[in-house]
Amino acid sequence: MLDGIMIRTFEQKEVEMLAEYGSIPIINGLTDLCHPCQVMADLLTIREHKGKLEGLTMCYIGDGNNMANSLIVGGLKCGMEVSVACPAGYDPDPQVLAFAASQPDFKFSLVRTPQEAAAGADVVFTDVWASMGQEEERAVRAAAFAGYQVNDRLMTLTNPGCMVQHCLPAHRGEEITAEVFEAHAQEIFDEAENRLHAQKAVLCLLMGGDAR
Repeated sequence: MLDGIMIRTFEQKEVEMLAEYGSIPIINGLTDLCHPCQVMADLLTIREHKGKLEGLTMCYIGDGNNMANSLIVGGLKCGMEVSVACPAGYDPDPQVLAFAASQPDFKFSLVRTPQEAAAGADVVFTDVWASMGQEEERAVRAAAFAGYQVNDRLMTLTNPGCMVQHCLPAHRGEEITAEVFEAHAQEIFDEAENRLHAQKAVLCLLMGGDAR
């Protein structure tokens, strides 16, 4: 009765089981491990604004969550250099770190200070400190991520014309200041719009008449 299913859930294994036993395309809309559809829109936005992906430097500041995991994989696959700054105890998934280490031209770094990650960046990513299902950890996470903020001082370390991206909704004054958000609002809203176009491409590839 269906041509495909997009599933947003917590555990990655639920998506994988659905794909294993299903006979139609299964699209990972979001799990605790990864957020591939969002990152396809992110990469599309960078390419629109910069004209390319390969050779650019991507920086991610914050929690080593599903966004960090997918940005690492997506960025490296597209020939970007990727730098991630997370506090200890909030690193990206070990599987993702193993993938990054296995790449022939090692272009990945995991550091502890946002300043080190942002130095020479062409695009800066961040995400909320407490994601869905982590609301009870908000106070603990606010303490752990203090200083992991995208602000004007951090942006002075990046390359001229550096982009800022955020998967939204943003918590202004926490992971990003209102000033930086407003200065890069067009890029961030283009990113949000591109969720539609990236997902249309996925549907076309998996369920379009010529792709069957």
